[in-house]
Amino acid sequence: MRHCLVVDDSRVIRMVAGSILSDFEFETGQAEDGAEALAACRARMPELILLDWNIPGSNVMEFLRSLRPAGARIAIVCDRCSGT
Repeated sequence: MRHCLVVDDSRVIRMVAGSILSDFEFETGQAEDGAEALAACRARMPELILLDWNIPGSNVMEFLRSLRPAGARIAIVCDRCSGT
């Protein structure tokens, strides 16, 4: 089964995304901040990551740089909120 990691500080968003993804036959993991997301990726690298742009405890660009091992192929969907 394909694996997706949902990274968002909102528990409700993580749960809703997980429910939708299960309809598409994805097994989902959840993380609420950058450190938890990085640990989850090191434990099991997902095929897909749904990533909140404003994750607590991490700069998204640094997270992405640390995530990309040589040759890894991961699809990443990142929302970018304007904050307005």
